[in-house]
Amino acid sequence: MAAALSGMFTNQPPGPPPPPLPPGGPGQAGLLPAATGPRNPNSTLVDELEASFEACFASLVSQDYVNGTDQEEIRTGVDQCIQKFLDVARQTECFFLQKRLHLSVQKPELVIKEDVSELKNELQRKEALIQKHLGKLRHWQQVLEDMNVQHKKPAEMPQGPLAYLEQASANIPAPMKQT
Repeated sequence: MAAALSGMFTNQPPGPPPPPLPPGGPGQAGLLPAATGPRNPNSTLVDELEASFEACFASLVSQDYVNGTDQEEIRTGVDQCIQKFLDVARQTECFFLQKRLHLSVQKPELVIKEDVSELKNELQRKEALIQKHLGKLRHWQQVLEDMNVQHKKPAEMPQGPLAYLEQASANIPAPMKQT
């Protein structure tokens, strides 16, 4: 994939030069070889982004940093690696934004199709979310109905021992009169 993308980035103008590394900092020799010299004309933004990303990790696991005693030097080296990565990432983002702008000018129908597709996906996602909430709503409505039914049953039953006896005696048929 990097080979396919590398052709896209070869005509990029060189960005601002990276800030110089302080002399004598730990791990400088192996961390940023391109940062100390001129920019390689054959390198691409993707290559530089990958190299700066690898340099960020290398700065964190480098033996010079692990064994280093001066925390300020370590922090400065790591900060420089991260700043280089962020700078190249911004350049890469600008490249893609420029390509998108050119595409939107030359073929606006493609941008509209992409926007419509994104809107359809968003509508599907929201519809699924609505269905999920409706399912939860039905569940809780059923729980409330079940609770209402349970509360009505005790209300029909008389409360307390005397009320129960009164209701039970009311259901007993009256004795027949003897003549």
